[in-house]
Amino acid sequence: MVCISSEMEQKAFITFILSAVFSSSSCVARQYHFVNQNLSWTEAQRYCRENYTDLATINNKNDIEDLLKSVNDGQIQQVWIGLQKTDSYKWKWSLGDPAFYTGNNSQYRNWKPGQPNGDGDCSNMNPGQWNDYGCNNNLPFICYNDSSKGFIPVLQTMTWRAAQNYCRENHTDLVSVRNQNENEQIDNIRINAFTTSGVWIGLFRDSWEWSDQSNSSFRNWRKNKPDNSGGNENCALVWVKSDRGQWSDWTCDSKSQFVCHEDKLVLIKQNLSWNEALKYCRENHVDLVSVNSEQIQRRVMNVARKASTAEVWLGLHHYCAMNMWIWLRGEVVCYQNWAAGHGTGVEDCRYEPRVGAVQSGGDQRWISLPQTHKLNFICTNSED
Repeated sequence: MVCISSEMEQKAFITFILSAVFSSSSCVARQYHFVNQNLSWTEAQRYCRENYTDLATINNKNDIEDLLKSVNDGQIQQVWIGLQKTDSYKWKWSLGDPAFYTGNNSQYRNWKPGQPNGDGDCSNMNPGQWNDYGCNNNLPFICYNDSSKGFIPVLQTMTWRAAQNYCRENHTDLVSVRNQNENEQIDNIRINAFTTSGVWIGLFRDSWEWSDQSNSSFRNWRKNKPDNSGGNENCALVWVKSDRGQWSDWTCDSKSQFVCHEDKLVLIKQNLSWNEALKYCRENHVDLVSVNSEQIQRRVMNVARKASTAEVWLGLHHYCAMNMWIWLRGEVVCYQNWAAGHGTGVEDCRYEPRVGAVQSGGDQRWISLPQTHKLNFICTNSED
């Protein structure tokens, strides 16, 4: 990959050489592994924990596609994933990827006084404040589009599940509300776009949790599922052929093939210098992590939030001779996420080299630091 701005034309040739000589560093946050053995859900969970990380967790539609690609037997009908029913009902967002949220803003709530009162497992905004409501009622709704970062009102009335499907097919998902400012924006859209007061938002309640304790609330149930047929369907599987990628609840003692996942990003809660962290990652994993896209940045943010230091080392270092930042395998920094005052000016190279870290809190931007600071760090297990 070559990344040249008009300000750097004099560096173009060297940039090209750097990009060509070193292999580019892509980073997959999670890798799926299909296991062609018929086991119960609990047996599959044990197998995955012993051989990989855990039974598969799914954060979004892209993860579903990656998981299905791992199933290399054309005769397979369904596979276990790591979703299991618990005794704890919790409110969650339909847009369930933890990387979409920062801090505790996935827990923002704006219930009307006296709500929720047990009326249902879905929620509407009416007006401005929220109510729990029966999911099979028909309401207009608001979608979120991740490409435009916009909120899209839809005047058609649908059940909550149908609205969710519409938003996922045409945009990204039903809208999440992460703070008071977003609540006011969305309420203004509701006032201007709809003649009715109540509109669906993406908040729903269920008792399903992931085996690896992931915060992902992403669900992709088959129509009329889960239905708990027989009263003991407490585990989830993904359909591979018919209703491809959709989920059903199933009896946990039933036998099925399954998919495990292996985490590719690993937070190391040791306080080491950048060079020490680099050595540790290369001896115990593959390398310090490189971040070459917004998608990988979101994964890194999700991991970095659990750090015990205010910043976390990345595989990013400054090349003084050309005043440019490059990743460890020589890839030029095209995607950028710098904090104000960092990374875009001329670095002082008179003393020790500067290297890059991501903030573990706040908006989690990148900052430039001396390499002797002692921080947590993120390793990658990806060989790509």
